[in-house]
Amino acid sequence: MFDGDQQIDAVRRQVGARTIEAGEARTVTVAQTYDAPIEDVWDACTNPERIPRWFMPISGDLRVGGRYQLEGNAGGKIERCEPPASFSATWEYGGEVSWIEVRLTAESPERTRFELEHLWVGDEEKWSEFGPGAVGIGWDLGLLGLAGHLSGAPGAVSPEESGAWLASEEGMRFMKRSGEAWYEAHVASGADPEQARARADRTLAAYTAPPTED
Repeated sequence: MFDGDQQIDAVRRQVGARTIEAGEARTVTVAQTYDAPIEDVWDACTNPERIPRWFMPISGDLRVGGRYQLEGNAGGKIERCEPPASFSATWEYGGEVSWIEVRLTAESPERTRFELEHLWVGDEEKWSEFGPGAVGIGWDLGLLGLAGHLSGAPGAVSPEESGAWLASEEGMRFMKRSGEAWYEAHVASGADPEQARARADRTLAAYTAPPTED
């Protein structure tokens, strides 16, 4: 059975800042090492036929300068691609633009470190309300899917099953543990613990709130 607690513990999380062309950016970074060759991890992250098997359906022109669209979620422009090591793209959602960078490192012929950094400039109001977990929990769920896809572990959560799983006791526990891990990463970055706790609690409430009826 796929172990959600083990997956939470396998991910390294970091909150920081970095200067980019658009200005001073806040950064949220997730990293995990997989028992898979770098070429396989790269293909899982860039092949439009494989991405929906662990993340969500994608369309568009997946090459430098092309635009992509994740079904029901973000879209953007692919700005850089250096196979099988890294790519970067804009992340456009809800009228806001941020950036993602994915970096792969071969730790051995059969082990690959995956690292994703999400960067955004401005929108201090949303940061003050929700903190890093607003995107961090989402990326934890993405890495959960990628881990299951690469390992083929029994009981791994597929995208088709994700909605029901998130509403289950196991899914709720995963999101709560993810939210707590992002709270700890936020405090480790120098944030005030009381403010970080309030933001983490608001984020978790947003993720675990029951769906509203039309």
